[in-house]
Amino acid sequence: MIGPASADLPVGFQIQIDQRCVRKGDLRTLIGGSPLRVLKLSDAALGMTSDDGRIEVCDAGTRILARRLLDAGIAHPRPMAGPHDGDVTIVIPAHDNQSGVDRLIAAVPGLRVIVVDDASATPLTVPDDGRSRVIRFEVNAGPAAARNAGFDAADTEFVAFLDSDTVPRGDWLMMLLSHFSDPTVGIVAPRIVGLDHGRRRPLRQHPVAAYANRFSSLDMGPHEGSVRPGTALPYVPSAAMVVRREAFDRFDESLRVAEDVDLCWRTHAAGWVVRYDPIAHVGHDHRQSLRALLDRRRFYGTGAAELASRHHGLAAPVMMSVPLAVAVLALLSRTRVGLAVALLLSGWIFRRIRIPLEGVPARDAVAARNVGRALGFGVLQMWSAALRHYWPLSLIGFLISPRFRRWLLHVAVTEAVVMWIRTRIDDPSSPMMEPLGYSVMRRLDDLAYGLGLWQGVVAQRDWSALRPVVTR
Repeated sequence: MIGPASADLPVGFQIQIDQRCVRKGDLRTLIGGSPLRVLKLSDAALGMTSDDGRIEVCDAGTRILARRLLDAGIAHPRPMAGPHDGDVTIVIPAHDNQSGVDRLIAAVPGLRVIVVDDASATPLTVPDDGRSRVIRFEVNAGPAAARNAGFDAADTEFVAFLDSDTVPRGDWLMMLLSHFSDPTVGIVAPRIVGLDHGRRRPLRQHPVAAYANRFSSLDMGPHEGSVRPGTALPYVPSAAMVVRREAFDRFDESLRVAEDVDLCWRTHAAGWVVRYDPIAHVGHDHRQSLRALLDRRRFYGTGAAELASRHHGLAAPVMMSVPLAVAVLALLSRTRVGLAVALLLSGWIFRRIRIPLEGVPARDAVAARNVGRALGFGVLQMWSAALRHYWPLSLIGFLISPRFRRWLLHVAVTEAVVMWIRTRIDDPSSPMMEPLGYSVMRRLDDLAYGLGLWQGVVAQRDWSALRPVVTR
């Protein structure tokens, strides 16, 4: 696949500096992005920037500045216009879900729709309204093949993939299409939420349904950003996404799971931008029974081995530098020697972070905070790996070692509490389930995903998905 021919932002395109990258309202020094960057704006650049951190493209200087901040992950796009919805075809891959297809078509009035019937027992039908049609497979080929067939049948510049169990909301398409005014954007995806999300008085739900609606693996969270492997936004799900024809490299039809992750990573590698915009919402009819939910998590886990074999290192359960990995392991040992080693290595990491911060106000405080964040994230990675990816090995340790048993029980409780608190702080506007129910569901979720991961590893005879990546 060839990357975008031009990276020039159009006149009138605006960006907004992420306020999390700004210290005490000072726009001169910006700290953020992934990996962490420090950008110091010149007087000329500050002159192009409004007091609240907004920049509008109007000439070569603003165009270069806006692109640099976008690429660094320190600013987010605020496009003023984009393609028209007449430039879009909705593609719905479906198998035995006539009611979902009917509901979805009713939710996208006026848009062209192609339903790809993936060998349903009873052939799917669409309204005879001149805008909808069906392509039928006689043999089930999977969602990747169904989406590709719908894409091939469309003749528009943009194609929106929506699964038959989704329901778009409000001006979702307009919000997503505006991002394509940036010629480097190849894929844009909305936030996928439970159908009950956003009600003034959410329906009282069983813990399984509450967990499915609040902590779905399809929900990428409340923060916008560019999608890149190895970051907090590593992919977006194909249950709802819009693609540019020129950038679409087709779903891998040999994959029955993780085909969306594979597409995002290939698109990024080709030089296209993949963006996530959580302001646009698409509701999803999540699985409501414990068995169905856990079986789906297990199924998702089987895709890790496929991804690891195609994208070396990007699907690793743990990714960190050698000094950070040693410091985290030393901390987790909970010994005096371990604490001393962790402190020494933290000091060394502090010095490395501090060097590029020369001239930054409160330089030491900024460096110390980032060391703390790195250690905290590293500990969470290790905990998650022990509870999710390596739980069969953790189970063996649990059975034979009383000390490891105490450690694992402590980790199982602490990790759930930390993640519950983080989610509550991160997205306070969303309804929150009680912590005990969440903790139990999270542990079951991890066991199911880990079971699928090991199932995939054994089937593929490839252990890459279990191999940590530790860099210098």
